[in-house]
Amino acid sequence: MKALINIDYTFDFVEGNLPCGEAAIDIEEKLVHITKEFIEAGDYTVFTIDLHMENDPFHPETKLFPRHNIKGTPGRDLYGSLKPLYEKHQNFPNVHWIDKTRYSAFAGTDLHIKLKERNITDLYLVGVCTDICVLHTAVDAYNLGYKLNIYEHAVASFNKSGHEWALQHFKETLGAAIIE
Repeated sequence: MKALINIDYTFDFVEGNLPCGEAAIDIEEKLVHITKEFIEAGDYTVFTIDLHMENDPFHPETKLFPRHNIKGTPGRDLYGSLKPLYEKHQNFPNVHWIDKTRYSAFAGTDLHIKLKERNITDLYLVGVCTDICVLHTAVDAYNLGYKLNIYEHAVASFNKSGHEWALQHFKETLGAAIIE
């Protein structure tokens, strides 16, 4: 069984307060197409979305990055045509939203439980940032025994070298299939 993990494709990470910019804009069509295919096929599709509280002095990212994905702000909205796709399907039994407060979609969430309940063995990853949240999610998935698949043209990062390094790391260190 397989599942799609759609990671952090929000306004703040594409054009907003902490943007990947053109690289993230360029993957929108592919990312949305893949997400739609998974949803319509009835495959488990999980939106794992970064969540921060305003002025949280205890969150480690507060010192590392500009304010982003703050609860209740438009920056946390899904980006572009992904937002209406999610809204249309959010009540489908195979579509699930998980708020996350760390880089990995597994850290402090019930993602692993939800996947195991559904006998999911293969994970497909899309989203941003390739070398941060996608990477940390992939490492945790690998350590939990999932088979990894990364859509090369549906992930993006702040810089090309970080993106390329992460793709190589997925393949050579985590044994992930890189899908064009």
